[in-house]
Amino acid sequence: MIIFRYISREVLLSMSAVSGVLLLIIMSGRFIRYLTNAAAGKYSVDTVFQFMLYRMPGFLELILPLGLFLGILLAYGRLYLESEMAVLKATGMSQRRLSLYTLGPATLVAAVVAVMSLWLTPAGVQKAETVFQQSQQSTLDSVVPGRFQEQPDGFRSTYIEMLNSESRRMEGIFVSETIPGQPLAVVAAETGRQVTDPETGARYLVLENGFRYEGQPGEAKYREIQFEEYGIRLPEADDEPEVSGTDMATTENLFGGTPEEVAQLHWRISLPVMCLIVALLAVPLSKTNPRQGRFAKLIPSILLYLLYLLLLTNTRTLVEDGDAPVFVMWVVHLAFFGFAMSLLFAGRFWEKLGDRLGIFTDKVSVKNLLKGKSGDA
Repeated sequence: MIIFRYISREVLLSMSAVSGVLLLIIMSGRFIRYLTNAAAGKYSVDTVFQFMLYRMPGFLELILPLGLFLGILLAYGRLYLESEMAVLKATGMSQRRLSLYTLGPATLVAAVVAVMSLWLTPAGVQKAETVFQQSQQSTLDSVVPGRFQEQPDGFRSTYIEMLNSESRRMEGIFVSETIPGQPLAVVAAETGRQVTDPETGARYLVLENGFRYEGQPGEAKYREIQFEEYGIRLPEADDEPEVSGTDMATTENLFGGTPEEVAQLHWRISLPVMCLIVALLAVPLSKTNPRQGRFAKLIPSILLYLLYLLLLTNTRTLVEDGDAPVFVMWVVHLAFFGFAMSLLFAGRFWEKLGDRLGIFTDKVSVKNLLKGKSGDA
């Protein structure tokens, strides 16, 4: 139990560090994108943090398998580099036994990923979609007084001098319209408010006590209209979240449905299964010689993981399009599980193959040194 706790702690600490860095990188990019859309007036700034919170399970369900894979490689690579693994082997620790110990923290991570993929992620996507729709129902709530802001349609720019946060009435309103095929229009009004038609649901910006000017820039011919009340229909939002109906569907509603629903169901189940398989792959791949260095096999291992993920996503697309049965997704799992078993039970074969291909450079250099072909070394 002491060895098991020590190995589990090393794996989980390395996984947490790697996953934290990956999550920070991914969420930073999304956060900048959401802030850009909020600055453009597509939704309010307050909803940005809600988007990030509700979408976090969707990020973690993809990050944790990779974090577990890299965490095992880095943790065991350090043990090999500092000869701790040699001490463990001297006490009877085989690679197969090490794999069984590794399945302990891997099962814990797989359970967390299963909870996220099966329940938390679809619930978070539903919440994010609800917040998005609510924010779109009040586009002008995101308008900041004293700033020119472009509307989602790209044809209107607005400026509001003052905004009453309680009554949502606006004062000192300026609107510029540059609709293709129509003359330039500028509207200035003293006050204004947003109104929703109860029958159609259309939203209007109702301006009060102002002027509308139409004409072409550089020409003296223009038209001036004075009004007491003037309505401008607000455009519908065109920036939809990158989710589909199956992403928001609960797991219970995916059984026995369309090919898209079947593919989504098996994808959610595949993520925790993937955690267990990559853990078995990482154990033999982490075996390094102190002369090779800690990161000798890191890049090939990452390429192998990317191949696994790429094949899985491509087969999911085939299932969604109805071009392949859902069994092909599990063929990918079985293929990489078989490869992991071959690395564990037929490791000598892969080592000999690596020697012939010159992958294990330390052994090649020793052979060359014995033959007197080492050069300056």
